[in-house]
Amino acid sequence: MKNIFFSLLFLVFSLQVLAQDVLRISDRISEIDESNIFKTEGYYNWGGSIIKGDDGKYHLFYSRWPKESKFTGWLLFSEIAHAIADSPSGPWTYVETALEGRGKGNWDAITAHNPKIKKFGDTYYLYYISTNLGEDQNYNSEDLMEIAQTGYSHPDWKILRPNQRTGVAISKSLNGPWQRKDSPLIEPSGPISTLTVNPAITQGRDGEFYLIVKGDKPNETRFIRNQAMAIGEKPDGPFEILPKAVIDDLDTEDMSLWYDETLDHYYAVFHAHGFIGMMSSPDGINWEKASDYVLTPKELTMKDGSILKPDRLERPFVFHEDGKVIVLGLAGKVGDESVVITIPLK
Repeated sequence: MKNIFFSLLFLVFSLQVLAQDVLRISDRISEIDESNIFKTEGYYNWGGSIIKGDDGKYHLFYSRWPKESKFTGWLLFSEIAHAIADSPSGPWTYVETALEGRGKGNWDAITAHNPKIKKFGDTYYLYYISTNLGEDQNYNSEDLMEIAQTGYSHPDWKILRPNQRTGVAISKSLNGPWQRKDSPLIEPSGPISTLTVNPAITQGRDGEFYLIVKGDKPNETRFIRNQAMAIGEKPDGPFEILPKAVIDDLDTEDMSLWYDETLDHYYAVFHAHGFIGMMSSPDGINWEKASDYVLTPKELTMKDGSILKPDRLERPFVFHEDGKVIVLGLAGKVGDESVVITIPLK
């Protein structure tokens, strides 16, 4: 009886240790070279999401849009592209365009942006954001180009931005075809207002699906974005937003979310002004700064010893395989070039 008691005590202690926030990423970030930097002639490349396919290859879904539309063209001309590699840290080769704006009459009429690719069961789910100009808008491609090249000051930007929503496309194959929903996945409520964008999703220990989306912070005169958590029984919804925000005391963007089965803990990485950070949670609902909170300032070390300091370093994404976090993905902009960066972790 005494042996059984001590065995149970040891088991409880071991589970408590495993459930602690002990994940380290900041001291595992490797130096990079050109093979880890994915750029495309004539396009801006932006935030990527990686998955391993049944073919043994690694598949990157990322945003890209033509340079002629300027960098602000992401809101009007972005498409979700698909690239492959033999390693999750690159080099990457473009394969196809997976999603574009669906055209007038649809909630996702204009642009397809900020993807997250996931597999639940035997089905692939491609989460993305899109927007529209409303039901009564009469426009053509020249009008959209004018908005893109003018940027934030164009009057129609004030229509396009608040009309942004998160959606999902579904397929049995990473090569499509992708079947889209006729309505967005989730509307703003609770700790976010105006829009629902930049989705991140994972399946929790309870089998439920945990979805983080970004929106504006309600009742706030300053420009601050909040991160809200929503929970649903299926990966394509419906989802209910919880009243408590994941982050509501710091202007942040671009969460990447996962449940670590080995540590029995939830993690999310994000970008803020000046650094890439990480949050943690024991239950997916109550979040706090991770023990490894600041993963990296917005600079990277090259293998030749030089320091890469992009004008912008955003859209963090964490890829894990066989229970281990092995790649940190980022999007970087230097001058008029923007790239997807896939960093191997030591």
